[in-house]
Amino acid sequence: MTNVNQILNLKKEIMTKIIEAFFSDDFENNVQKIPYVMRPKNCEVPFRCCIHKERAVIRDRIIAGLGFSIENDDEITLLSEYARKATQRKEPEKEILTVLQDACKGCVPSRVHVTDLCQGCVARPCKGSCKFGAISIVNGKSTIDPAKCKNCGMCIQACPYGAITRIVVPCESACPVDAIRKDDSGHAGINFEEKCISCAKCLSKCPFGAIHEKSQIIDILSRIKEGKNVVAMLAPAVAGQFDEPLTKVKTALIKAGFNNVVEVALGADITTKLEAHDFIERMEKNDPFMTTSCCAAWNELVKKHIPEIKEFVSETKTPLYYSAEIEKQKNNEVVTVFVSPCATKRREGLDNPNVDYVMNIQELNSLFDALKINVSECEETPFEAEASKQGRNFPVTTGVMSAVKDALKILNKEELVKPYVISGLNKQSIKDLKKFAKEKTCEFGNLIEIMSCEGGCVGGPSTFCMPRNAFKRVKNYVDKSNDIKLD
Repeated sequence: MTNVNQILNLKKEIMTKIIEAFFSDDFENNVQKIPYVMRPKNCEVPFRCCIHKERAVIRDRIIAGLGFSIENDDEITLLSEYARKATQRKEPEKEILTVLQDACKGCVPSRVHVTDLCQGCVARPCKGSCKFGAISIVNGKSTIDPAKCKNCGMCIQACPYGAITRIVVPCESACPVDAIRKDDSGHAGINFEEKCISCAKCLSKCPFGAIHEKSQIIDILSRIKEGKNVVAMLAPAVAGQFDEPLTKVKTALIKAGFNNVVEVALGADITTKLEAHDFIERMEKNDPFMTTSCCAAWNELVKKHIPEIKEFVSETKTPLYYSAEIEKQKNNEVVTVFVSPCATKRREGLDNPNVDYVMNIQELNSLFDALKINVSECEETPFEAEASKQGRNFPVTTGVMSAVKDALKILNKEELVKPYVISGLNKQSIKDLKKFAKEKTCEFGNLIEIMSCEGGCVGGPSTFCMPRNAFKRVKNYVDKSNDIKLD
């Protein structure tokens, strides 16, 4: 956890300096200086082999923080030029993630490996356990032929000395759809077009922080500076990130230049009502099950990897969809900014014309730091409309399903539902979902809630609080809220 915190702290420091530079008298020049301010001459080098490598990685992080892909960097373009282009950009780049090759370790390939702990025992249980003939004995020690090995791990379980281990590449291991593969140089690359579902599990698992979100913060701040009517739409998960109530976070955002702040939990209330009716209609048609999810990664998974399950996916839109629609209906000229706990909502934002930009919670924290805004010292500013406890509970596992169940109870249809939860998309849960789609049945239930992140959005890859602490804060916020009304 320490390494993860160091990466978060490093990203926060860089993002804070980018924002400070934006509000300075010379944005472009001050951005150019950041690597040298952070790693001045003769400083102690904390992470890399030399100060030049440190500055190179910081430069890449700044490029991503300005909203550009490292893959397209020519290494000649100055940071000041990237800063200038960021302020002139009219819409964000397509892909939401970028891989910092200078930061990537270029890990050895994932494989099963015999270590020096091998005792060359007479029993040879490892060799006997292998069904593929991949293990042979060389100079009295077990050796694995990578061409024959299927990475099944049976030999790992068989060795009495624990001498055989699995070498893991964290980003590849975290990806549930095998979207990450090494290029010819040994560095990670992401297959965005065919495989990536934008879940960003790789983002939080890389111990070097080599996978980075492409920020839209400069786009947002530029619209504010232009005097546009900019509205922040807070994901319910934001309540889990601060010790203070969302009404203080709203005040802080207004101090930062936003014209208004609304709860996306209001959109969750609309989702709840519509999804309850959708479920009733499907059960009355004798559909075997319906999936419910507010995660853009789930929609990408269906589109790219499980198209056969689409007929069982609820047609109800996400809370963000309805919240952005409401704001655009009020004023078509408004600039909508979703404050998100995850990267995958950037994908949803790019696909939805009503969502102009997405700012993650880590960037929000950096914005407050850069502008010296202390949330705890802010007064409370009430929301124009308050969401229900059901809508505010969406960011935790079972939250969506429970909300629909409560709505069904009000409609006297609670007996129809048999809930089942998938908390975290991984290879096994995806395999299960493919089975449900193929067999057109789910033995576990007829209302399947799917969360890309274990524990729900409170554990999203773009948050900064421990999930257990975030969960408690959300629960406290929910407990102070009123029940949903369907009229």
